[in-house]
Amino acid sequence: MGRIFGTDGARGVANTEISCTLAMDIGRAAAMVVARDHHKRKPVFLVGHDTRISHDMLESAIAAGLCSVGADVVTLGTVPTPAVAYLVANSDADAAIMLSASHNPYEFNGIKIFGAEGFKLTDEEEMEIEEIVLDHVLPYDLKWNDELGVIRSGETLVEQYIDHIVSTVEGDLSGIRVAADCANGSASATAAKIFAKLGADVTILNDEPNGVNINDNCGSTHIKVLQEFVKEKKLDVGFAYDGDADRCIAVDENGNVVDGDRIMYICGKYLMEQGRLKDNTIVTTIMSNLGLYKACDKIGMKYEQTAVGDKYVYENMTKNGFQLGGEQSGHIIFSKHATTGDGILTSI
Repeated sequence: MGRIFGTDGARGVANTEISCTLAMDIGRAAAMVVARDHHKRKPVFLVGHDTRISHDMLESAIAAGLCSVGADVVTLGTVPTPAVAYLVANSDADAAIMLSASHNPYEFNGIKIFGAEGFKLTDEEEMEIEEIVLDHVLPYDLKWNDELGVIRSGETLVEQYIDHIVSTVEGDLSGIRVAADCANGSASATAAKIFAKLGADVTILNDEPNGVNINDNCGSTHIKVLQEFVKEKKLDVGFAYDGDADRCIAVDENGNVVDGDRIMYICGKYLMEQGRLKDNTIVTTIMSNLGLYKACDKIGMKYEQTAVGDKYVYENMTKNGFQLGGEQSGHIIFSKHATTGDGILTSI
């Protein structure tokens, strides 16, 4: 059996590898798995997306699939992936779906599914969905008449996520001169509001998405633009996000890149000095640089390693009660505030 899901959901070129038919079938199968687990006649799914031109098409398909098996849908509009995770964990919804291909070019799209507690689905749950979609181990549980699902708008719910992120900061960011590169992606909907509420002197870059310019010579995978801007404007710091804003790569005042490994080291060292890092341990993946581990060894900071993917990092953190983990690519998880990588949370 071929696999649909990789290390971070399903992903491929929209309308070919990620077709409308596949999106509809994933919606149907996901609702069947969730309905079984939660014993609800009509489960509720939140659905958000980034700024790719294909999001309307795929959102319509996946919402149709969900409704066809009796699930209700609440559409969130353009939001960061971590906002979807936060909102499903802090609502009565049973699951959530984010349509995004992260750092990939606009022609790609993807499907990430979260459970009711804001965690990405386990490998076992993804396998169940695959078996329904690919192996047809169960027929789709189609509904009729008043058992069909309905769709309603929940686009104002993102304000709850914005307020949550702002609430994680003690004091404010006044006096700090910041540049934030939104990659013409999901951060365009939230970053400016969050930095403004915290009082930072912020310049927002690449926040004019048009459906095809997401990650196009901007964001966390094209850091040079931000490096030059921070140096030219003599700013204190710069932050670059990917298309769905679950990654953050930083730039210091001299234009030097501060990647996910360095961010984990900086934040882990601070928490350890404050006596707030359980067992003086951070959680990394096998992709982290050897330099991170050598630096940790020098200060007595311990580390765990997981498979690639922030969901595996979070599983380890949850199992062991660790507060900080992430990936070199910039997926950083602060378990006190989030269940997945969050670029803007990492920034502030």
